[in-house]
Amino acid sequence: MYKYVCVTSLIDRIRQTIRQEALYCTMSSCYVSGVLAVATFMAFLLHGSEAQLSPTFYDSTCPNVSDIVQTIVQLVQSSDPRMAASLLRLHFHDCFVDGCDGSVLLDNSTAIVSEKDAPPNSNSLRGFEVIDAIKMTVEYVCPGVVSCADILALAAEVSVSLSGGPSWTVQLGRRDGTTANLTGANTNLPSPFEPLDILKAKFAAVGLNDTDLVTLSGAHTFGRARCGAFSDRLYSFNGTGIADPTLNTSYLTTLQANCPDGGNETTLNNLDLSTPDAFDNSYYLNLQSNEGLLASDQQLYSTSNDPIASIVGIYAGNQTAFFESFALSMINMGNISPLTGSDGEIRSNCRLVNAS
Repeated sequence: MYKYVCVTSLIDRIRQTIRQEALYCTMSSCYVSGVLAVATFMAFLLHGSEAQLSPTFYDSTCPNVSDIVQTIVQLVQSSDPRMAASLLRLHFHDCFVDGCDGSVLLDNSTAIVSEKDAPPNSNSLRGFEVIDAIKMTVEYVCPGVVSCADILALAAEVSVSLSGGPSWTVQLGRRDGTTANLTGANTNLPSPFEPLDILKAKFAAVGLNDTDLVTLSGAHTFGRARCGAFSDRLYSFNGTGIADPTLNTSYLTTLQANCPDGGNETTLNNLDLSTPDAFDNSYYLNLQSNEGLLASDQQLYSTSNDPIASIVGIYAGNQTAFFESFALSMINMGNISPLTGSDGEIRSNCRLVNAS
């Protein structure tokens, strides 16, 4: 049942959650004022949810879930613009491992081996505390109704649109998985070190095509990457002892200064030099200038005789075309093997499966 809430009680509950999440977030202080502010806003959002994937799934059982997500994400991003890319990445990493079921959010427990410990995720994925804050607020307003998997999908869309990118109608009605797949996280997720044919195969394995590959890679138009994700390109690409020949020489010099040989591999670098926190088509322009940060990105344009380079050209010359395609590809990705109906569950805590 949807319900009205006591704002004071909601503030106290959010305070407790934020204090707990400080253990998980080195920058937790940046969320406290923003997430607390949503408690005041909640007094105006309280109206009333139900449903299979449909944009109207929660219209009668939790009609303001999108407003709740929008408000919290907007408050967080105002203090930490980098969070937009992080929330989008969470949704991507969730969907590529056994479908969009919220499994990426599960912590280790006696029954769960968390996907968070997989190298593609460990010390790299972030934003879990933001999802926790959204979930707690939604649970207080509409208990037992909205899945963590749907919260991830909504947060991804809001993050893109608030950063200047496209909006799309999020399909809703996913349920949460009761298992995690560490092996799948290690093998299914695309890697910045993998050749183009492997990336194509991984996208095809989840029902996405080459256009989706090029389009969703455009998410690297904002966000950061660690030196360790591309340092081999700077000094000994593929073990050759020389830098990646596809790298723009001026850009190479800049990257070598940021990531010295044998230096700190956790140093962050902008994926997009020109507009690192804006969602636009600069990513594709960068590829045409041989300024793609990751090898997996640059090869979309630099691989000889591969037709996908033409898609890069289309998006570089037409941001509207990129935005329209990105919205469609995000809907496609959000439809990867969702649990619906009576499958799975609606977790009360996104980090834990419900008690039996």
